[in-house]
Amino acid sequence: MADPPRRWSCGDLLQFFTLLGTLCASGKGQIRYSVREELDKGSFVGDIAKDLGLEPRELAERGVRIISRGRSQLFSLSPRGGSLVTAGRIDREELCAQSAPCLVSFNILVENKMKIYGVEVEILDINDNFPRFRDEELKVKVNENAAAGTRLVLPFARDRDVGVNSLQGYQLSSNPHFSLGVKSRSDGQKHPELVLERPLDREKEYTHDLILTALDGGNPIHSSTVHISVVVLDANDNAPLFSQSEYRVSVPENTPVGTPLLTLTATDADEGINAKLTFSFRNEEDKISETFQLDSDLGEISTIQPLDYEESRFYVMEVVAQDGGALLASAKVVVTVQDVNDNAPEVILTSLTSSVSEDCLPGTIIALFSVHDADSGENGEISCSIPRGLPFKLEKSVDNYYHLLTTRALDREETADYNVTVTVTDHGTPPLSTENHISLKVADINDNPPTFPRSSYSTSVSENNPRGVSIFSVIAFDADSGDNARVTYSLAEYAFQGAPVSSYVSINSDTGVLYALQSFDYEHLRDLQLLVTAKDTGDPPLSSNVSLSLSVLDQNDNSPEILYPAIPTDGSTGVELVPRSAESGYLVTKVVAVDRDSGHNAWLSYRLLKASEPGLFSVGLHTGEVRTARALLDRDVLKQSLVVSVQDHGQPPLSATVTLTVAVGDSIPDVLTDLGSNNSPSEPQDSDLTLYLVISVAVVSCVFLGFVTVLLALRLRHWHTSRLLQTSAGRLASMPTSHFVGMDGVQAYLQTYSHEISLTTDSKKSHLIFPQPNYADRLISEESCEKSEPLLIPDSIQANKGEPGAVQV
Repeated sequence: MADPPRRWSCGDLLQFFTLLGTLCASGKGQIRYSVREELDKGSFVGDIAKDLGLEPRELAERGVRIISRGRSQLFSLSPRGGSLVTAGRIDREELCAQSAPCLVSFNILVENKMKIYGVEVEILDINDNFPRFRDEELKVKVNENAAAGTRLVLPFARDRDVGVNSLQGYQLSSNPHFSLGVKSRSDGQKHPELVLERPLDREKEYTHDLILTALDGGNPIHSSTVHISVVVLDANDNAPLFSQSEYRVSVPENTPVGTPLLTLTATDADEGINAKLTFSFRNEEDKISETFQLDSDLGEISTIQPLDYEESRFYVMEVVAQDGGALLASAKVVVTVQDVNDNAPEVILTSLTSSVSEDCLPGTIIALFSVHDADSGENGEISCSIPRGLPFKLEKSVDNYYHLLTTRALDREETADYNVTVTVTDHGTPPLSTENHISLKVADINDNPPTFPRSSYSTSVSENNPRGVSIFSVIAFDADSGDNARVTYSLAEYAFQGAPVSSYVSINSDTGVLYALQSFDYEHLRDLQLLVTAKDTGDPPLSSNVSLSLSVLDQNDNSPEILYPAIPTDGSTGVELVPRSAESGYLVTKVVAVDRDSGHNAWLSYRLLKASEPGLFSVGLHTGEVRTARALLDRDVLKQSLVVSVQDHGQPPLSATVTLTVAVGDSIPDVLTDLGSNNSPSEPQDSDLTLYLVISVAVVSCVFLGFVTVLLALRLRHWHTSRLLQTSAGRLASMPTSHFVGMDGVQAYLQTYSHEISLTTDSKKSHLIFPQPNYADRLISEESCEKSEPLLIPDSIQANKGEPGAVQV
């Protein structure tokens, strides 16, 4: 036989739906769950990972978290199961009091997307509260002559639960004189009343004890009781009467403490003590007695603490007026609190990116924040704004959440950080506002290459510089920051004069200082073209180049070099010939010199340092021409010695000297004869040298004469043979022309040959060559050949005037 179908109780169904975590999505995409109150910590509420379309492990990876405003966290996320669980025991009555349904709203933030999801959880009530009376005992007075049907108001019970678990009814203990009546008011509250069923007789029974029980509709049913003592009084014919059954007053929430709000008016038709009325609160809640004060004699209600619209928007209280005869009347008083704009808007920063890359795309979310104003109506309406001119904008999200977004690309070099002021203003009068500052730093990327202040550089260094000396410094600026702005320097490598440029100069990679690796010589290296590269350390690195022209400055490190007259290597001294007929200004010779330096260092000037006959010769300052300063006189010595100095214009100046020997005479033989006669025989060394010279010339002359003699003999023999042939033959008409040049020709040949022989003089003297323009028209005697050749003359000669043949061959 089949089992009978199981019957589900209301509690079972409630538990089933709670564990199921009923989820429904509203038209706005809001996630809804329901859960019972008073569950243990960690109780399952709903599968939030599934409803968000995520895996459980992604909750932590994507930074999913709960954000709520102004209250402790009631729920938490279980990263292991990806579910929404309770963070502790939840008391529905503490959260929502008598409100139904009890809804708790919060938001789920997906951090990596900065996306907000609204979640609403309904807290389901359980029967965890008993109906409770304010007092455990109550005394009620009634006149003995009260008619049947008289109703006496009794205190009502309160049950913090709602729905079926709330207060459902009352029960009165059995009594023949009284019955229970219940009235339901517009707010749903049930008020018990004691109904007189039979007339009372104080003399028979002056008190009646009753038990009033309040019952709820939970499972199991909870109840509470109050002991009522009914005191029978003497007759009081008229009960008090309020001017109206319900009083309403509206007061602003900023009403000062102690301000009278309302004065109740009640009358009693009796006289005397039966007409004296006393006002009091009945069944008041704690917050009523803590907020308001009732004057028992005047019926005036005033405040004893500030009102707060955000805490309670209205207060409902019951006031009774009782006369001296124990008759009473009740009236309902409703105090409505009017909102004033006394709360500034509140900004709650939910998520913030403190740094953003300057290459972020427009629309990048910088911050997520919510705004709230505790006021209501226009006082609670909020508008958000940020200053104009910033590359950001505000975008409304769900509920009161806003996104701060970028509107265009950022440039760290233009603005490195932003301080965005978010201003939240309500629409109250006067409006209140709150400012919140969001600081944002722009992270740098390597988008700027190093730049040099100039497109090219030029510098100079003096030659003969020390090795390793600093010659120049370049610097490049990078608008980036950090490693992207750290610049290193290098030189582009290439070959110059067969050597790499790095062998000439080097550069400090950190400071950009250039150093000379060798001592430069202006005469070999005058300029060097360099290419400096500045590279940052970003990723990828950027670089730029600049050209550097290095010029070597000349120093006066070369002395003038005399090209003419050249100094012979054999130690002889050249002689310049000046005829006795030379006039003033006669060009004797010209000193030619050069300087390997340049500029002022190569400007040469010529000076006559020393002369045998001062005032006889002069030297051109810039030309180096040696000229006679006056006409020659007979008393002037035949041999003049001149020392000419050649000096440059460097600092310090360098110079070179040359010694010129000038012979005065009309012809070379005259010069030789005069020099020979003027020589002193007191120099044995010079005489020996001359003797050796004469012997050498004599030997050479003899050999030459022997050669000529043999040549003449051969010619004569040939001529004699030819004559014999002519005589013997007799047929020859004439004789061939002779090739013999004759004695004149031989003499001319010998004279020419003699001119090519240099007669050495003292080895301590200089050897100078006579230039052809300096010879006189008749430099040699008429017997010599017409061609002028340089002549070397000894300083001293042993031959006397009677032996001219020893000199002229």
